[in-house]
Amino acid sequence: MSNTSPPPPDSNNPAPQKLSFSTKLAYGAGDLGPAITANVLVFFLMFFFTNVAGLAAGTASNILLIGKVWDAVNDPIVGVLSDRTSHPWGRRYPWMVYGAIPFGIFFFLQWIVPSTNPTVLFWYYVIIAILFNTAYTAVNLPYTALTPELTQDYNERTSLNSFRFAFSIGGSILSLILAQIIFAVFKGNPIEQYLVLGAICAVISVLPLYWCFLGTRKHVIAQLPENPVEDSSTSLPLKEQLRIAFNNRPFLYVIGIYLCSWLGVQLTASILPYFVIDWMKLPSATFTQTAIAVQGTALAMLFVWSRVSERYGKKAVYFMGMSLWIIAQAGLFFLQPGQVVLMYVLAVMAGVGVSTAYLVPWSMIPDVIELDELQTGQRREGVFYSFMVLLQKIGLALGLWLVGQSLERAGFLPTVPGQQPPIQPDSALFAIRVAIGPLPTIALICGMILAYFYPITREVHAEILLKLREKKAGNEMGDRQ
Repeated sequence: MSNTSPPPPDSNNPAPQKLSFSTKLAYGAGDLGPAITANVLVFFLMFFFTNVAGLAAGTASNILLIGKVWDAVNDPIVGVLSDRTSHPWGRRYPWMVYGAIPFGIFFFLQWIVPSTNPTVLFWYYVIIAILFNTAYTAVNLPYTALTPELTQDYNERTSLNSFRFAFSIGGSILSLILAQIIFAVFKGNPIEQYLVLGAICAVISVLPLYWCFLGTRKHVIAQLPENPVEDSSTSLPLKEQLRIAFNNRPFLYVIGIYLCSWLGVQLTASILPYFVIDWMKLPSATFTQTAIAVQGTALAMLFVWSRVSERYGKKAVYFMGMSLWIIAQAGLFFLQPGQVVLMYVLAVMAGVGVSTAYLVPWSMIPDVIELDELQTGQRREGVFYSFMVLLQKIGLALGLWLVGQSLERAGFLPTVPGQQPPIQPDSALFAIRVAIGPLPTIALICGMILAYFYPITREVHAEILLKLREKKAGNEMGDRQ
């Protein structure tokens, strides 16, 4: 990173066309629905299982594990199928358009309590989890693979992802605000609270997917003649695709950085309601306010980090944000009941780092795809995106499952429907503190170590693009001859 300014354009490395504000806005809107649903699920679903549906923590974690593992398994399937899709709208859009309605319906069905029988509840939530995660992947994975089809520019991709994650974090904040309002209006009836929250979030989540489709389709189609993104994965068996993907060393680093960052986010989010209510002895409204403090700071910092990245690069931004986040995360373990102001201070510090977890890994993956194209002559966006998310989801599934199992072994007491929440034993409280402090801290430190060794800087990426253009120009001359 000795050279902190972007390389000047020349005849072999022409300045790329900048994306319009409306295109970036429409692209960002595509992540609003997935962000709202994912945020509500990670913050509330396990708490809903134990404190509303009345399931044991171990049973709840088993449902989450099955849903997440299936979510991971279906990613490569959808990734390859979307790569191979042939449609007048392109490869990605049919999945988003036709999958949007089922995506909303199955999200809503997760908040119904159809029985008081634990076995019936277990199988109902497992089936709905499988159906919802299939629909989620069908709309979200093709959406994420749109990035390299919209632009090849290093800084434009960071800017594009800033819009995406502004909507993502904004959707997360919106879902928390809605939850706080709904819980206040329907006070005393938790089943009705979650039904209303599920219905409203389902509607809000579906509509922006169509905005994304309508607002970006013309630009993607216009880009194809100049920067064709023909996929050649259909000519290779899946085993060979896997071999090439996992022999790409920068790709493995990006997977690791993403996994560690989001393990920190999701472990904290899933255990936060228990930490605020059971350990800090605060009302449930304080939990949503704490989560809003984290997400609001992350949203405010997103465009700041995007500008800093243009000057110093993605790795430097990641180190800056992670340093504050690690201090805040470790500090949560030592937080004592009554230290409410300090809790909010730590939440703001964590939010500074959370924004880099949104921005940096997804800005790195298109660079990895182009390195693979240079080395192999083939485009496999869907394969790279899907296997990145597959490993991330398997890691998160195991992490969340271990937390749920640990809570049950520590003696965590579920709420009996219709009764007041029980007072948790000291062993369960200690398990909650470990899950929100040391475990995410270790994951974040591992992410920083991996980011240090990530090899694709801005200068390296410019060289990759230059060689790609030279290679394509040589191929075109050979075709003419």
